[in-house]
Amino acid sequence: MLRVIAQSLTIGFGASFIAFVASTVFLHRGLAHKAISFKRPVTEVFRFLVWITTGIRPQQWVAVHRKHHAFTDVEGDPHSPVLLGWFKVQISNVALYRREARNQDTLARYGRDVPPTRADSWFYDHALLGLGIGVGVLVVVFGPVIGLLAAFVHVNVYLGGSAAVNAIAHHFGRRPYPNRAGNLQWLALITAGEGLHNNHHAAPTSARLSHRWFEIDPGWWVIRALLILHLAKVRLTELRFVSAKRVPA
Repeated sequence: MLRVIAQSLTIGFGASFIAFVASTVFLHRGLAHKAISFKRPVTEVFRFLVWITTGIRPQQWVAVHRKHHAFTDVEGDPHSPVLLGWFKVQISNVALYRREARNQDTLARYGRDVPPTRADSWFYDHALLGLGIGVGVLVVVFGPVIGLLAAFVHVNVYLGGSAAVNAIAHHFGRRPYPNRAGNLQWLALITAGEGLHNNHHAAPTSARLSHRWFEIDPGWWVIRALLILHLAKVRLTELRFVSAKRVPA
């Protein structure tokens, strides 16, 4: 029994890490901030991985995230712990996201450059189908017991980690730059770099979220590999900082 639990935890965390890599490298740094562009095959691989591990629609994710940057921790932010409290954002992040993702004004204003494609209408807009395929792969490869347990672990780790970036990382952590987000290295290790959130809000167009030698950004390792293989291109090689409008209290 202990072996089954250990295997399920390992596989579940592994699936979540793949989902976090696809989310931070493709959805976040690539689509939302245009910090990196990919060759077509890489784009399609990431798109498929996002579909079977998260069920997220790229246009919705991009639009919600861009609105968060436009109204960070002020009225209009879809998920601000400053306005709602970090605990509420942590436990209701999915509901907050889904409500904003259905806002057609938000999609039209912040996601117009990521329009749905024919592949979206056929496959990728069907979240349950994608997630079902993902769970099916786990069951076929690892068996029904371990596969289903691993899927359960993955769902909780991914949703909890994503919520923590919006909630905990906007309330706790190191703040080397004057914005309300914080750097949490332990969260960055789980979320493939997203926990270095103070750095991100200081320089949102940077493809690299680690700014200091002791900061670890696993998502950047993946990007570096793609650059070496000439499968991706970074838009900016230097940090470009935004002006700080909101300084921590």
